[in-house]
Amino acid sequence: MKFLHTMVRVHDLEKSLDFYINKLGLIETKRVDVPEGKFSLIFLATEIGGPEVELTHNWGSSETYSQGRNFGHLAYEVDDIYQLCQKLMDSGVVINRPPRCGHMAFVKSPDGISIELLQKGERLAPQEPWLSMENIGSW
Repeated sequence: MKFLHTMVRVHDLEKSLDFYINKLGLIETKRVDVPEGKFSLIFLATEIGGPEVELTHNWGSSETYSQGRNFGHLAYEVDDIYQLCQKLMDSGVVINRPPRCGHMAFVKSPDGISIELLQKGERLAPQEPWLSMENIGSW
């Protein structure tokens, strides 16, 4: 058995692509537009051949997607958690759980999907401004 992807529905495709590609740094690996079904599937990964996130965008849908507890979060290993969190914060992303411990942080996508960021290897030494930051939102 091989893990292939996780699917999340998105309301605003452009905002979601900006978040996942420009801010998180994922790459688009495949796109399928289905005009007769009025939806698009966009597959994103950290590298070609890696596990993917499938963004499903239903064209013109006003459906509200509930945030059930049956879906927790997506997790990504990062090279420098402080550097990435600073980049995300500078681009307007709220850091819901700052990386005070040098190991873990949480942010949310434009559609409210929790994204866990985990420091690759050993945790980094705690440093400001992260030490003094409170949790900004729920994660």
